[in-house]
Amino acid sequence: MQVNGKWVWITGASSGIGEALSYALADRGANLILSSRKQADLEAVKANCAPTSKVIIQVLDVAQQASFQQITEDLLAETGSIDILINNAGVSQRGLAQNTDIAVDRRIMEINYFGAIALTKTVLPYMLERNSGHFVAISSLVGKFGSPMRTTYAASKHALHGFFDSLRAELHMTNIKVTLVCPGYIRTDISKNALTSDGSPQGTMDQNQENGMSPETLAKKIIRAIETNKREIVVGGKETMGVYLKRFVPGLFAKIVRNVNVK
Repeated sequence: MQVNGKWVWITGASSGIGEALSYALADRGANLILSSRKQADLEAVKANCAPTSKVIIQVLDVAQQASFQQITEDLLAETGSIDILINNAGVSQRGLAQNTDIAVDRRIMEINYFGAIALTKTVLPYMLERNSGHFVAISSLVGKFGSPMRTTYAASKHALHGFFDSLRAELHMTNIKVTLVCPGYIRTDISKNALTSDGSPQGTMDQNQENGMSPETLAKKIIRAIETNKREIVVGGKETMGVYLKRFVPGLFAKIVRNVNVK
């Protein structure tokens, strides 16, 4: 689906990958619905978008799913359509499973998994009615394999793959597409905001994150994947080799991943 002139709803749009996507999509002529919990940050992103793009700010907490239906109806009344939904909002994790309170596990799943599928299910009937649309889920390399200190984060991303792969199969006779994006290390604040075992943010930048791909580069690759109807893309540096090592030499991969510096 070409993005020019389309209405694109981006969650987690106030920073990181979502912010970079906002600018790149606006530059390509897309109209935007920008969502996150932080109105002031969304206003700043809107101000930096290309002036030729229509931009709507919709404050949204993906953990508060009871609000989704009314918000979606209000947005459709204003825009007429939601052509592309990019489920980007999420939170990472840094903590051993044995030390992590179950409430933290539930919070991560509520944001990363249930928030994404609930919003998708809210928008889906309207796309079915028009027989047109595109769902994009921002997963992670750990949606393809597990990694120490990220047990529930990996679980939440694995769950996204199960849901969106299945949804794609259900929609194969329609004109609605589904794309999964699996980034490796991207230079954002995701590690600073990652939840530790007690639920508090880590507050520091991981070295691998600091040296990762720019979110601007990733945004261009995501847009290309949308416009070429890719089912799934894996994006990053040498860390992406983990996907292929696990597939073809799983024993070797298991030894590597348990000794990797996960910070």
